[in-house]
Amino acid sequence: MAARVLESHGIATTSISLVREHTEKIKPPRALFVPFPFGHALGVPNDAALQHRVLRAALGLLTESSGPVLRDYPEEAGEEPPGPVQASGVKVSTGVPADVSAETREMRARHAQWLTKNSGRSAFGLSGVPVTRFEEAAAFLEKFGAGADADMPERTADVKLPLFIRWCADDLKTLYFEGYLAGKPDAGGAEIARWFWGETAAGQVLRRVRDRLDAAEDALSKAAA
Repeated sequence: MAARVLESHGIATTSISLVREHTEKIKPPRALFVPFPFGHALGVPNDAALQHRVLRAALGLLTESSGPVLRDYPEEAGEEPPGPVQASGVKVSTGVPADVSAETREMRARHAQWLTKNSGRSAFGLSGVPVTRFEEAAAFLEKFGAGADADMPERTADVKLPLFIRWCADDLKTLYFEGYLAGKPDAGGAEIARWFWGETAAGQVLRRVRDRLDAAEDALSKAAA
C-alpha cells in the first residue's frame, strides 16, 4: 500500500519478498523474491558480499519503468542461512531456576546494562508494562501457563487477553535477549535462543503459556501460540 502511494507521487519503489505467493497476490510495483528464511532477507549473517548482491538485485528493479514486477533471486548465488532456533528443538537443561520472578529481576539488572551501552535503545515496550514491574508480568505469564485465571491492569478493555499475553511474552524475551547481549555482545541468535529455551525459568514458563494457548478452541489464542 505504501509503495503504491509513493508511486502515485512519482517516486519509484522496490522491495524484497520472503513469501512469493503473498507477493504474487499483493502485486507491489517491484519486488525481488529471495529464497531465505524469515529474519534473513539479505541472506547469510556476516556475509557482506552476498548482502550487497541482494541489495543490488533489488535496487536494479528500479530500472523497470512499469509493474508489477516480480523477479527471483537465484538460489545458487549464495548459501542459504539456517532457520532460527525453535523452542521445540531445544532440550531443557537440568538445574533450570524455579523462580521466574527472581530470575526476571536479575535480568532487569543486566538489561539496564544493555540500555547504558546502547544509549537507551531497546525493542522492549510492546506490552505497556514498565520494565520496573516486569517481575509481575513474568508471574502473570506463569500463572496463566499453569492454567489459572490471570490478568494485569495494563491490559485495556479493547485488547484481547491472548494478544496481551503475546505482547508480554515478546517483552519478556526482549528483556532476556538484550540482557544476555549486555554481557556477551558477540553472541549469535542461535546461542541466545538455546540458552533462553533450555536454561531459563522464563523459557519454561513460555513453553507452558504456548501449550495452553494452543489447546484453546478460539483462533486468536492459537494464533498467539
